[in-house]
Amino acid sequence: MEVFKQLKPYYWVERKNLIASIAFMICATALGLVYPNLLRYLIDKIIVPQNFTWVPGLSLAVVGVVFIKGSFAFLSGLFGGRLGNRVAFRLRNACYEKLQSLSFQYYDTAKTGDLMSRLTADLEAVRNFIGFGFAQILNLFLMVIFGATMMFSIHWQLTLITLCTMPFLVFTATRFERKIHPAFREMRQAMSNLTTAVQENITGVRTVKSFARESFEMDKFSKRSESYKANQIGASSLWGRYFPIMELLASMCVVILVVAGGRLVINQSITLGEMVAFYSMLWYIIGPMWNIGFQINNYTQAKASGERLLGLFNEYVHVKDNEHAIVLDESKVKGHVEFRNVTFNYVDKAPALTDVNIDAKPGMVIGLLGATGAGKSTIIQLLMRAYNVKSGTITLDGVDIRDLSLESLRSQIAIVFQETFLFSCSIRDNIAYGINGVTMEQIIHASKLAKAHDFIMELPEGYDTVVGERGMGLSGGQKQRIAIARALIKNPRILILDDATSAVDMETEHEIQAGFKEVMAGRTTFIIAHRISSLRHADEIIVLEEGHVKQRGTHDQLVNVQGRYRDTYDIQYADRPLTAEEIIARVERGVVQ
Repeated sequence: MEVFKQLKPYYWVERKNLIASIAFMICATALGLVYPNLLRYLIDKIIVPQNFTWVPGLSLAVVGVVFIKGSFAFLSGLFGGRLGNRVAFRLRNACYEKLQSLSFQYYDTAKTGDLMSRLTADLEAVRNFIGFGFAQILNLFLMVIFGATMMFSIHWQLTLITLCTMPFLVFTATRFERKIHPAFREMRQAMSNLTTAVQENITGVRTVKSFARESFEMDKFSKRSESYKANQIGASSLWGRYFPIMELLASMCVVILVVAGGRLVINQSITLGEMVAFYSMLWYIIGPMWNIGFQINNYTQAKASGERLLGLFNEYVHVKDNEHAIVLDESKVKGHVEFRNVTFNYVDKAPALTDVNIDAKPGMVIGLLGATGAGKSTIIQLLMRAYNVKSGTITLDGVDIRDLSLESLRSQIAIVFQETFLFSCSIRDNIAYGINGVTMEQIIHASKLAKAHDFIMELPEGYDTVVGERGMGLSGGQKQRIAIARALIKNPRILILDDATSAVDMETEHEIQAGFKEVMAGRTTFIIAHRISSLRHADEIIVLEEGHVKQRGTHDQLVNVQGRYRDTYDIQYADRPLTAEEIIARVERGVVQ
């Protein structure tokens, strides 16, 4: 029960519902013992002496007991259902809150399908057990205790003889639990892998179809489905091996009762009514014993699911607020960003950045250029505290960003990612996502700056048009312009453009950059780009190579010296006619053309 001890904070607050459910269940269970006694009374007091005048009263008593027992059972289920749903509500919110607090490092390796499985199937298994399964297991023990007590009150020797196989039944059941639990743990993991395969296929369906890889995906899914099937069959095999043994041991009690009890009736040691009542109470006990396998089944599934939920709850948060984190005063933030001897590497990988120094004063535009894997995006991720630096410091207005609260730091930063993500809601809500209480005028103004207003107005419902999942239905350039508007409306002190115009044509890029000039004024801006046209107006351009700063300076400075920046420039402008100044500069560098 260690798993459920750790989950106690989520269900113990609902202990009133738990206690009420158990109390009503105990009452219903206790009333179940009235039936054998009424049956004994019917045989010994009415049928044998043929005193049928008590039959109507006895019938009414049976109806009354049935009604009261049913009412108690209903109330037990009602409070149990309320308990389970409220616990599920708390667990679901706690899981989602945990997912929001986990850092980027966790999501680097996490699988969406696995997380979805934990928040759905695993949570549902825990809900069912806490709401109903726990009460059912307790009910099982109560029925055995109550029934055995009544049997002892009738004839203790017959009780001991009849229940002699029960210890073997309990031993078999506990052995079954030890075998079945690992099987259910593997089954949950197999289901998680299956869900992940489905999620990835649906997300990347365009890629799958573009490469005609439907057969490959079906084979991959079939293998994971086969693994899940094998786990299911393995668990069923265990069930099929142990359940007949448990049923046999339970049935032997009836055989022993018929033989031993029959002799006692013949010898008149007990009455016929007591024998029949004894038989009824034996089945009162055997019923729960037969169901012990089902209860163990539910318990082990819930235990395996609880372990997976606890695994999520216990995940370490790599990036979090310090105990006395500073909350920025928005009106006083200037946006002075400084990297001092920053070195960083991802887990089990070579350094992504080595001894990087950047001094971005308020209002400056910093351009970052380099090949894939050079460290451009890592600089941005560190500035946002997606990861903590390994050595060196990053400061905002002279304060180490590790001393700032994450929310207040990121509230001063707006970023447009290269891979645009839009939510399945209206375009207006997507643009207004980063700020509360935004007006329609602000949304339109940001859209115009991002050159998105015109195409939005051409859509059937304008800003109220609901985009499909992940922005399906819009072109890459349209999604990117909406993302730019979403960043601009935030009015940040630090603006980050991660190849923000890669999906738009050159003419649109020029128009967007003209709009950027207005919003960049007074803001510190970092631009990651592969196009020289996006960087040439930056106050400082930093050229990265394998995590090292190889060049830095303005466009005019870098374009006139040999290096990666000049090489990139020559490639992108190879077909452009050279100006007289460029010809002279090439001759001075010894480049003959």
